[in-house]
Amino acid sequence: MSQVTDPAHRQQEAASSSSSPKSLPWIERLMSFDTVSRNPNLGLIETVRDELRKSGIEAVITNDPRGQWANLFATVPAHDGETNGGIVLSGHTDVVPVDGQDWASDPFKPEVRDGLLYGRGACDMKGFIGAALSMLPAMQATRLAKPIHFALSYDEEVGCAGAPLMIEDLKKRGVRPDGCIVGEPTSMRPIIAHKGINAFRCCVRGAAAHSSLTPKGLNAIEYAARLICFIRDVADEFRAKGPFDELYDVPFTTAQTSTIKGGNALNTVPAECSFDFEFRNLPTMDPEAIFARIESYTRETLVPKMQKEHANGAIEFSKIASAPGLDATEQAAITQLVRALTGNQEKRKVAYGTEAGLFALAGVPSIVCGPGNIEQAHKANEYVSLEQLAACEAFLGKFIHSMSVDAQAR
Repeated sequence: MSQVTDPAHRQQEAASSSSSPKSLPWIERLMSFDTVSRNPNLGLIETVRDELRKSGIEAVITNDPRGQWANLFATVPAHDGETNGGIVLSGHTDVVPVDGQDWASDPFKPEVRDGLLYGRGACDMKGFIGAALSMLPAMQATRLAKPIHFALSYDEEVGCAGAPLMIEDLKKRGVRPDGCIVGEPTSMRPIIAHKGINAFRCCVRGAAAHSSLTPKGLNAIEYAARLICFIRDVADEFRAKGPFDELYDVPFTTAQTSTIKGGNALNTVPAECSFDFEFRNLPTMDPEAIFARIESYTRETLVPKMQKEHANGAIEFSKIASAPGLDATEQAAITQLVRALTGNQEKRKVAYGTEAGLFALAGVPSIVCGPGNIEQAHKANEYVSLEQLAACEAFLGKFIHSMSVDAQAR
C-alpha cells in the first residue's frame, strides 16, 4: 500500500493528536454571534461569505423576505472545475434562547473549561459548522474528484423554516448534490432516521357573555379542552397500538399540547381560546393522515355541536412548522460512506428532527452525524467536548480524502 500524503489526511492526523482542536477559533467566532432564532443571522452569514471569498469561493445567499435572515450555499469545486454532484456539509446557524436559564458564564462568550467548550451553540450546532469551515484549506489543497458544498441555514430551531428556501434555490439553479451530511450532535455516530415534526396553532372561537348568563354565550375554553383531550386520545392510541420502531428511544408517534391561552375574566364566558400542539411521526407514517383525524373530529363533531349553542362557533387551524422525517437506506452511498469513515455500523434512530429530511425529500440522500451529545443542547451551560471536536476534525479529514481523485480511483 502506498503512503498517503493527502493534505486532508495530514490535517486529520494532526487534529487527532492535538489537545486544542484546529477549528476552535472558527467555532468560537461563530458562537460569539447571538443568533437566537428571533434575532437576525445576517452578520454571521456575511462573515462566512467574506471569509470564503478571501479563499476564492463565492457563496450564494438566499434571503428571507424580512431581509435580516439568510441561508448560505457555497461550493469547493472538484479539481476539474465541476460544481455539480458531490457532498453537502449542512448546519443551521440559529440557536435556541437563553432566557430564564442559569448560566455559569456568558452564553455568547465561549469559554473552555476542563476540556469542554461552553456557550450557546457549542453543541447545537456551531461546533460542526466551525469544524467544517476550518477544513477549507485542506479541501482546496486536495485534488477533489467531486465538489464539496457548505450549506448554512437560518430558523431551523423554529421549524426548519430557512432550509426550504435554499433547497428551492438549488433546484432552480440545477445544483444536484449526490448526498448530504447534517452535522447535528450525534456523538459522531451515524443517525439513519429521525421523526417528522408537525406543529399547529388552533384558535377556538366562541361567544362572550356574563357568566350569570352562561347559556347565552359559547365557552371557547371548554371546546378547546375537548379537542385537546381528543389529541391526547390519539397520542394514547399510538402509544398503545403503534406502529412501533424499537430503534427509537420513543418507538412510536407522539402528540402533545404545549401552550394554551384564553379568557379574560372569571365572570366572563370566554370568546376565544388558542393553543399550540405538535406531533412527531415515525417517518413511515403519513403526517397528513394524522392531522386529518384531528381536523375530521373538529369538523364533524365539535363545530356542529358548538353551532347548536351559538352561530359564531368556529375552530381554525394554522400550521406553525413542519419538517419531514428521515429514513435513510443502508444501500445509499452517503450512508455507506459515513459508516466507513466512522467505522460504526450500528443502526441508530432519534426522536428529534433535523434538516436531513428536507434534503432527502428534495432527492438528496442524507444522513446525520456531528460532534456533541443532544442531551447538552438547549439547556444552560451547553457544551461540547474538545475531544468530540477533534473527532469531528478527524472525520472531516477522512471525508476530504475520500473525495480525492486518488481515493475515488481505488
